[in-house]
Amino acid sequence: MSLTQTIQTTGMSVLKAVLFDLDGTLLNRDESVRRFIHDQYARLKGHLTGIEERDYVTRFIELDQHGYRWKDVVYNQLIQEFEISGITRQELLDDYVNQFQHFCVAFPNLKPMLSALKARGLRLGIITNGFGELQMKSNPWSRHPRLFRLCARL
Repeated sequence: MSLTQTIQTTGMSVLKAVLFDLDGTLLNRDESVRRFIHDQYARLKGHLTGIEERDYVTRFIELDQHGYRWKDVVYNQLIQEFEISGITRQELLDDYVNQFQHFCVAFPNLKPMLSALKARGLRLGIITNGFGELQMKSNPWSRHPRLFRLCARL
């Protein structure tokens, strides 16, 4: 039973707000990372000579561990394993921090669902265990701050 159906059938008038996690709930993180890392390879391939795109992408995704490993560690490992020179870990990390937001993908039908909840007078919030600024940049609705009333880091 969906949240909307539960509200309708139980008459849960006490429900005032709905909190969402960002990664894997609002944001299709796996697809977002896949799109980003392919683009990063294409943009920086002059620094990644001798490394196949498939190998770079696959290894980044493995090392990332669905976002549970911070990217400085991921990029350090990539630099060591692929013997990358000509670009530093910090430059790769800065690229991630500045560019990832442009590749974020929401799950299908999410915006209509959130709009329907908001139309019912429910407050919407995001909780995350990630780093606040990066997480908010990754939020597909960061350009619509009125949609969410709360964003908290655990």
